[in-house]
Amino acid sequence: MRGRSLLAPLILIGLGSLFLLQNLGWLPNLGPLLARWWPLILIVVGVSMLLRRR
Repeated sequence: MRGRSLLAPLILIGLGSLFLLQNLGWLPNLGPLLARWWPLILIVVGVSMLLRRR
């Protein structure tokens, strides 16, 4: 039986934590940063998924 990957849950937890910290005022506004870099985030996740399949 194959174990499930922890990558997707860790990414979701990380993003949720960043947005929570921003809402609490502990981090600056992440909207422009995320709007600019979301394609790179998707590419990195996709490449890591491909590399795990090998």
